[in-house]
Amino acid sequence: MRKSFVLAGIVCLFSFLILSPPTRAIAAGEIEFKFANYFPPPSAHSKMCEEFIKELEEQTGGKVKVRYFAGGSMLTAPAMIKGIESGIADMGLSHIEYTPGRMPVMEACDLPLGIASGWTANQLVNDFYNKFKPKDWDKVKVLWMHASTPSVLITKKPVRTMEDLKGMTIRAPGRLAEVIQALGGTPAPTPVVETYDAMVKGVLDGVLISLETLKTFRFGEVGKYVTYCWNIGPIYTMYVVMNKNSYKKLTPDVKEVFDRLCGKHGEKFALGWNDIDFAGEDFAKERGLEFIDLSPEEQARWSKACQPVIENYVKSMVSAGHKEAEVREWIKYLNERSEYWTKKQIQYHIKSATGPKEMRGK
Repeated sequence: MRKSFVLAGIVCLFSFLILSPPTRAIAAGEIEFKFANYFPPPSAHSKMCEEFIKELEEQTGGKVKVRYFAGGSMLTAPAMIKGIESGIADMGLSHIEYTPGRMPVMEACDLPLGIASGWTANQLVNDFYNKFKPKDWDKVKVLWMHASTPSVLITKKPVRTMEDLKGMTIRAPGRLAEVIQALGGTPAPTPVVETYDAMVKGVLDGVLISLETLKTFRFGEVGKYVTYCWNIGPIYTMYVVMNKNSYKKLTPDVKEVFDRLCGKHGEKFALGWNDIDFAGEDFAKERGLEFIDLSPEEQARWSKACQPVIENYVKSMVSAGHKEAEVREWIKYLNERSEYWTKKQIQYHIKSATGPKEMRGK
């Protein structure tokens, strides 16, 4: 059983939505916010965002109203963080690899450290942010961090060894591109919404991304093979953030509700991310895709091949002015928390589609 503890005129209208101030009074004592998200409306991520919005409106007694813009209709994923800072939208969801180098401290979370599952990854990135409070986020109000499940390879040809990746072009942005390069493939920073067509046209041979995208972005229709590689486990660190001026407009009573719901829905995202991998897996199996588990020997080879990615990150952060001991402390902390939360997941009997055998299954 899957466990959960429990997201002309048209042009004028569009221009108004984009250019209007981030908040505006809609009635006495009421404030309206705009929430932007790049995931398509039918996705589980969009549903989770809608649940947060609905609960926020209900529990504030209608004092807060939220207009929701999914599918990149207001801000694309790469434009999200800047759009929130500037007030195009009040709140938004995206991931850090769309703006490589902009949140360099949090990029440590996306290194090939072998994070086992979606639930573990979500706990991990929140722990990391709360402990180190990187200055990368000073221009926005962080509502909660979250993370994708460990990436798998979705390809048109089978990948059972590192040698199979040679000559293959794989969609992988930011730090994940270094992982593909270390494994012998050729990375491409193709936006996720363009990846399906790029695979159809043969521009891409595959994508390094979470299992849920087999259904969410329909990669199960264009891929033929799925290779589990959670042992290196690169994830995509995600965020839900808010314009600082918009947050300041919350009255004390509304702020109390708002902050409490952010904490609650951060955990709902952790469970939601973990569960949606199963839907992606089922979608692909129904279409006859072959699922490949790396042999223990091959897992060890992949982990060893990715070590230079971690060392390159350390060097880059030292070059940027951080002390080497500080950077290595980040990585040590991530490894320790990954081990801690993996044990907790097994203890709590939360099943996932990736990770050790004790965690896997429905």
